[in-house]
Amino acid sequence: MAQDYSNWTKEDLIEEMKRLRKRKKYGLVWEDKPEDVVEQCKKELPVLEEVKDKEISTDSDKPVNLLIEGDNFHALSVLNYTHKNKIDLIYIDPPYNTGARDWKYNNDYVDINDVFRHSKWISMMSNRLKIAKNLLKRDGVLICTIDKNENATLLLLLEELFPAYDVTTVVIEHNPKGLPSSNFSYSHEYAHFVIPKGLSVIGKNPATKEDTRNLRRAGRASYRTERPTMFYPIYIKDGKVKRIGPIPEASFHPGKRSILKDNGEIEIWPIDDRGKERRWHFGLDSIEDHIERIGVKEKNGDYQLYVTAVPARYKTVWTGGDLDAGKYGTSLVKEIIGKEFPFPKSLYATAKCLETVVYKKENATILDFFAGSGTTGHAVMMMNQQYGGSRNFILCTNNELNGQEKELREKGLTEQEIQEYGICRAVTYPRIRKVIEGYNNTKGIKANLKYFITSFVPADPTDKNKIELTKKATEMLCIKEDTFEEAEFKEKFKIFRNKNHYTGIIFDHQAIDDFKRAIKDIDGRFSVYVFSLGDDTFDDEFADIKNKVKLSPIPEAILRVYRRIFK
Repeated sequence: MAQDYSNWTKEDLIEEMKRLRKRKKYGLVWEDKPEDVVEQCKKELPVLEEVKDKEISTDSDKPVNLLIEGDNFHALSVLNYTHKNKIDLIYIDPPYNTGARDWKYNNDYVDINDVFRHSKWISMMSNRLKIAKNLLKRDGVLICTIDKNENATLLLLLEELFPAYDVTTVVIEHNPKGLPSSNFSYSHEYAHFVIPKGLSVIGKNPATKEDTRNLRRAGRASYRTERPTMFYPIYIKDGKVKRIGPIPEASFHPGKRSILKDNGEIEIWPIDDRGKERRWHFGLDSIEDHIERIGVKEKNGDYQLYVTAVPARYKTVWTGGDLDAGKYGTSLVKEIIGKEFPFPKSLYATAKCLETVVYKKENATILDFFAGSGTTGHAVMMMNQQYGGSRNFILCTNNELNGQEKELREKGLTEQEIQEYGICRAVTYPRIRKVIEGYNNTKGIKANLKYFITSFVPADPTDKNKIELTKKATEMLCIKEDTFEEAEFKEKFKIFRNKNHYTGIIFDHQAIDDFKRAIKDIDGRFSVYVFSLGDDTFDDEFADIKNKVKLSPIPEAILRVYRRIFK
């Protein structure tokens, strides 16, 4: 039962406050520091504006990826309208809060001398994770990487914000050489997997070419005489296993590994390069279960059989040269864009994290709202190239200048020119563009990209501001519906489309009849957004084509979301 303090004296209240402050608290407790970008949304509402000259389009059959320049809290706010419950995987690599002045809070760098740096970091992360959570599908997963500086804090925060999820930690050796400290040389970081409770959503480690082995046994107990029931012929044709032969009599010796038969089949025996009779890895009682994993290799008319390893569960400690953030992070970024970027992730470590969740989800949407150098986008494109599929990414990053402002102004650059040196424009976008178009001797990966920046409209709910929000909501609606191709542009309405769907935006309800005439002969479903100062969807006006349209009022549909997250 809640305590009633209304009749307490001032002295009693002071004593009670002292007692409460001394009481041990369980869980994460911090000094919540108001954040300017969050408070800003009480006065201004975020929208998106497309930067047309940064669009990349290489294949109309592939999905459109998004790069959003701006504070990630504002970007996430917009995505709460466009992508609620639509994200399969959120992968983030936030600032590690090492004290190295590598991130800002309220426009000031946070360094090791800031006594509130941990509280500021928790506040920053909490503000973003709270609204990012709304974007995940029912089986969606969040992966957050971190090092020792905020690891314990992050775990408590994740458990507090995601009570219906399990948190599993994977240790990744990303720096094999180690980073010396006073007691240990740190060579690892953490990836926290936040997984819906009761769901099995982490796939098995996909087998690669490196995971294959010769079907013929080698080493101890590998000879025919030691396992005679595992010496038998396997017949192949057209590069595939056709059937399994019987175990021969002990007195029979085939004499060679590969024998061409009259019916065109090739009979293969487990005989090594020295002509010694060995045995297969599997006996007759189990070989049939593995036929789909058996591959054939031919050289100069000689054939050998190889078996691909069975995909296994991922372990919680990852090691390997491809996880090296120096070689496949820092050096790779410099190779691609010709400049250094501090502490990017290994491309392959990031890809491995993504694969755990979306390897078999060929149309998955992956979000990274601490995009940095764009490693996540690169990894998604590489996955599509390697495994097939149409996975798409959304990258959000600010255009932080990392302290270059003064130097650039002294060179006489304008404010607009200075912005071209920011992270998003000088690192993230160039990297994604070069991965798509190709760089050095590396062939490009076909993909599409649209570039947006965050902008704002006044939050006061006046008629004027509602009209302004509606005018600036076009990009948000196109993103929500995934319809970017302009089909018809009129002063009072617009129509966009993709291959399967149409979006209509009506800025003046008096143009409804004109809009209906425009879509009369179009065969397809429409999501129609009609401007209304209230919550009117004008159902009566569309009653005759109600099976063709899905109606929503704007800007009310957007304001409803913003009222919930900015309360």
